[in-house]
Amino acid sequence: MTFLFTLLSFAVALLLSIMGTVVYSQVKHVAPNLTFAYRHIALPFAITVGAMVLVLSLGMEVRNYRQRKALEGIERVS
Repeated sequence: MTFLFTLLSFAVALLLSIMGTVVYSQVKHVAPNLTFAYRHIALPFAITVGAMVLVLSLGMEVRNYRQRKALEGIERVS
C-alpha cells in the first residue's frame, strides 16, 4: 500500500510540476527545464508522502495488534 501511494503521489506531483514548468516557461519566454520538475519537485514530494504513509500504516497496524490482543484477553477471561 505504501508503494502504491508513493507511486501515485509521484505521478500526480510530476504531472502538476511539468504543467507548472511549462506555464512558467511560456510566461517568461524561456525553454522549459523539465529535469527541474523531476529532481526538485516530484521526487522530494513522493519521498515525503511515502514516509508519511509508511508511518501512518505502521501506526494503524500497531493499533490493530493492540486491539486484537485486548479482545483475545477478554475472550480468555469470559
